[in-house]
Amino acid sequence: MTFARTLFTTASTLALACASLTAHAEAKPEDATAMVKKGVAFIKANGKDKGYAEISNKAGQFKKDDLYLVVYGLDGTVHAHGANEKMIGKNLIDLKDIDGKPFVRERVEMAKTKASFWQDYKFTNPETKKIEPKAMYCEKLDETVVCGGVYK
Repeated sequence: MTFARTLFTTASTLALACASLTAHAEAKPEDATAMVKKGVAFIKANGKDKGYAEISNKAGQFKKDDLYLVVYGLDGTVHAHGANEKMIGKNLIDLKDIDGKPFVRERVEMAKTKASFWQDYKFTNPETKKIEPKAMYCEKLDETVVCGGVYK
C-alpha cells in the first residue's frame, strides 16, 4: 500500500509539473503565422468592429501565452491590441525600440509594399516583463496590418 501511495504521489507531482511547463510555453513562429491568418479571416468574416474587439480581448481566442495580435492602420494608429488595450486609438508611428529602431514606422512601410512579412525588433514580453528580441509576422488587410509575434 505504501509503495502504491508513493507511486501515485510521484506520478501526480510529475503530471502537475508537466502541466505547469505546458501552461507557460512560448509561442513558435508557426503559431504566430497561424494566429495572424486566423485573425485576418475573423476580421474578414465578422467585420472590423467585432474583429478588433475580439483581438483586444485578453481572454479571447487571439491571446495564448506570450502570443497576441495587434492591428495597426497604415498611419501607425493602433486599432486592436491583445496585450494592452490602452494602446488602442494611439498613433505609435514614431515609437522606437530600445535600440532606437522605429519599428512601427518600419512595419507600416513594409505593409505598403508586401502582403506578408517578418520583422525583427525588441519589445517588452508581457509574460516576463523583460525587453526581449521579438520576431513579428504581419499580413496586410485593406488599409491595416495584422501582426503577431514571438519572443526569441
